[in-house]
Amino acid sequence: MTCKWVDCDRNFVSRRYDRIAGFVPLFDRLFFLPPNLRRAAVERLQLKRSDSVLDVGCGTGPSIPCLHAAVGPSGHVYGVDVSAGMLRKAQQICDAHHWDNVELHLGDVADFNAPKPLDGVLFSLTYNTLPHHRAVLRKLWDQLRPGGRLVVMDAKLPPGRAGQLLLPFSLWLMKHTVLSNPLIQPWKEVADIADHVDMSKCMFGCYYICCATKPLAASARDRQASNDNAVRKLQLVR
Repeated sequence: MTCKWVDCDRNFVSRRYDRIAGFVPLFDRLFFLPPNLRRAAVERLQLKRSDSVLDVGCGTGPSIPCLHAAVGPSGHVYGVDVSAGMLRKAQQICDAHHWDNVELHLGDVADFNAPKPLDGVLFSLTYNTLPHHRAVLRKLWDQLRPGGRLVVMDAKLPPGRAGQLLLPFSLWLMKHTVLSNPLIQPWKEVADIADHVDMSKCMFGCYYICCATKPLAASARDRQASNDNAVRKLQLVR
């Protein structure tokens, strides 16, 4: 049997998350999200005071307190989400703590442009929900400063036969709940743009954190791409 995933359009995703905005803590329990996994993902960003960080698909804001604590009142936290219902709950958290250095944006993260280079980018249980995840990844990687870090924290199927047996049920469950595509393997896509990817797993390999640091100087891969582009331009001129 071939298992496939059909991406939903932005309006469908927005409506779905508007409906489930009040049930996010319930989904954390339903999917056995390990305690403190979000905090561990934020720690892997290695943020400092006054840094700027983007929370991709920030939802109701469960990662925002950790991000704000990491960058402090002199730093900046950006959150982007397509669901107005989710963002309303995230804004309530910010208002309750009087955080004036947290900016929440309603819209597609593919359209987000940070006002200055970012020190960190976090995908917290969101990468697999993006139908245009590769394009988003590359755009946000470009917005990272040299030395900045990108972290993807998410769930995956267990390895081996168990994962193959669970795949049909996982596809059904995701389609009816959080729309997270279990066929996507973010660590491989991050490896396509980064020189090195660190990955840690927990709960029998069902959850992971992968992270990459943007090189301080252009990597060999970037230099080769630039050379290839220069050759193509020269050929066009000729």
